[in-house]
Amino acid sequence: MRYMVASNNEFTGDIPRSLCNPRNLSFLDLSNNNFSGSVPRCLTSKSLTVLNLRDNNLERLPDIFYRSNSLKTLDVGHNHISGKLTRSLLNCTNLEVLNVESNRITDTFPFWLKALPNLQVIILRTNRFYGPISSPPNPLLFPKLHIIDISRNSFTGSLPPDYFVNWNASLVNIPQDHQRQPEYMGDSYSLGFQPSMYVANKGLHIKLEKILRTFGAIDFSGNRLEGQIPESIGLLKSLIVVDLSNNSFTGYIPSSLGKLINLESLDLSRNQLSGRIPQELATLTFLEYINISHNRLTGHIPQSTQIGGQSKSSFEGNVDLCGLPLHKDCFGERVPPTKTLTQHSEPRKQVLNWKAAAIGYAPGVLFGVAIGQMISLYKPVLFFKLFRL
Repeated sequence: MRYMVASNNEFTGDIPRSLCNPRNLSFLDLSNNNFSGSVPRCLTSKSLTVLNLRDNNLERLPDIFYRSNSLKTLDVGHNHISGKLTRSLLNCTNLEVLNVESNRITDTFPFWLKALPNLQVIILRTNRFYGPISSPPNPLLFPKLHIIDISRNSFTGSLPPDYFVNWNASLVNIPQDHQRQPEYMGDSYSLGFQPSMYVANKGLHIKLEKILRTFGAIDFSGNRLEGQIPESIGLLKSLIVVDLSNNSFTGYIPSSLGKLINLESLDLSRNQLSGRIPQELATLTFLEYINISHNRLTGHIPQSTQIGGQSKSSFEGNVDLCGLPLHKDCFGERVPPTKTLTQHSEPRKQVLNWKAAAIGYAPGVLFGVAIGQMISLYKPVLFFKLFRL
């Protein structure tokens, strides 16, 4: 047996021991069931490529990956797994996707994962990870990483200015061949299996049924990160999604964000950022969503088609921010809607015109009547000739 697919059922209890020590099993999908207990130690093998156990009630993931150098995708998201992230993953030298979201894992940031040369997607969202995500002796260097989601944890500390300098080439270099057929992760997997993931994009929490190999995303939201956002983020020109919201970042919004020419979604809301919004953001032609609300920003909002099309809520909560789409000019006065001005001014204009006409018309009528009366009395013949009576 090479493929075992038993997803989307109502299986309960422990994962069957009959699946242990499979010699040729390369694909095991038990997702969306009600399995509980621990993942069996004997479950993995040298031939296993995909292990999908997400959306169950599993409580423990022991060190079982000592013989899993063929494993490319491990998804144990949405379980009840506690403890530390298993260090035996270091043996999975071909691992491309690691998804442990929505569990109860309590650990520090896994810097040791940088030893995996093929790792492209790391999803640690909604766990109990804590501590700094930067370590001066150990720069964050993943050779092929292009998606990292560590949101909704308890990471702390600040990011050094050069934090993104050593990140991989796939995020730095812009894909040149746009005519080529899109490549998705898992295209070469057995049974055509393609990993999926949830991502916060353009203000929505959506599911990517397939992960494009050129899709770049950083989500650090919902932590306790502080200090300035590193200018070096501008080096990652292939980024499509950046979410740093709900932290304690201070200082200015880095102008280098204007170099992210493929950026479609930017969320910096609910921090303590100050100063002006960089004019460079107005040059991002693909930017469909921006949210910088609830900060301490000041000055005029840069104007462009992309920024002008955003909702008012994307900028509110900044006391000294002015300009469209906020109805507040930069002199502290609220700009009334144009339609309201037209409605109020038109009736007043009509009243003034009638008054002017009346002032000019009345004396003329009286003067004409008086002259006509005099002519009819003293020169009746002339009066009859003029009016041909």
